[in-house]
Amino acid sequence: MKAALWAALAAFMSVPALAGPATPLFSADTPIRITIKGPITALTSNRSNAQRAGTLTVTGTQESYPIMLSVRGITRRQGDVCQFPPLRVDFPQHPAAGSLFAGQRRLKLVTHCRRNEDFQQKVLLEYAAYRLYNLMTPLSFRARLANIDYVDEDGRPYISRIGFFVEDGDDMAKRNDLHEPKLGDRVSVSQLEPRGAARFALFNYMIGNLDWSMRAGPAGESCCHNGRLLSANKAGSGVLVPVPYDFDFSGLVDAPYATPPDAIPVGSVRQRVYRGYCAHFNEARAVGADLSARRSELLGLLSTIPGMTERTRANAADYLGGFFRDLDSGKALKNCVN
Repeated sequence: MKAALWAALAAFMSVPALAGPATPLFSADTPIRITIKGPITALTSNRSNAQRAGTLTVTGTQESYPIMLSVRGITRRQGDVCQFPPLRVDFPQHPAAGSLFAGQRRLKLVTHCRRNEDFQQKVLLEYAAYRLYNLMTPLSFRARLANIDYVDEDGRPYISRIGFFVEDGDDMAKRNDLHEPKLGDRVSVSQLEPRGAARFALFNYMIGNLDWSMRAGPAGESCCHNGRLLSANKAGSGVLVPVPYDFDFSGLVDAPYATPPDAIPVGSVRQRVYRGYCAHFNEARAVGADLSARRSELLGLLSTIPGMTERTRANAADYLGGFFRDLDSGKALKNCVN
């Protein structure tokens, strides 16, 4: 049993810098332009779980797909929080091989929440968080920016806004030659792969995200909260590596609706708290040293985000700079969770 555990651990520790190829949609970072046509007004006014038929067309190509649209999310789903909800896009028919959406079955679409320009920048900041984690490890969700023309089912334009698709969890696992096992509502610290868990925690500290758990899901749901656990086998035996997602409650994004969890005594999501486990402290120091050495690369990513204003970029760089100052001073890893 112990030999199998260490074998699985070794497999995770030897993950190559470049994993397997992504599906076509997530194999590049250039923004795409699409039109989503369907009952958009109905989706924004009635936020039930009902699926509604529509079409997705890639601008400038012959690619057009029948899709099913549904509302998803928790906080952003609420009408008093977001004028426009996050969406799930299902493909009832397999997109043709070689097409941009080949291999896609079900995708999360992160949308603009509210109409004003500031929320376009919030979308880009959350997208930047995904890209930052991509730089840290291939064990991460890829994302693809999209300029989206939303058109109601009667043909009338509804709104055009930036959004982004998030890679499916199974595709992300497959790309890394791993599996996403079905687990219960809680796992133990000893089941977590130390380096991956330390990286997960320190990244969330970097972007000021407190809205996560790598060990438990929300009440009544399976593990984990804003994180997925990957395993070397479908059963989930051996070590599990956590992968984060959903960063709109982070200090980096600083959404006006974002509040810290009740159990964490801070006054703002901009305040950082390291929530990594003491059992992984040595690995956290190693991850911190690696990130510190790559400071210029990580901060430089912000200049590659299309549509991000200079003001947004400068504010984000200053906020991330605070993380590196915390690393230099020792503040970042001063405390840990037992």
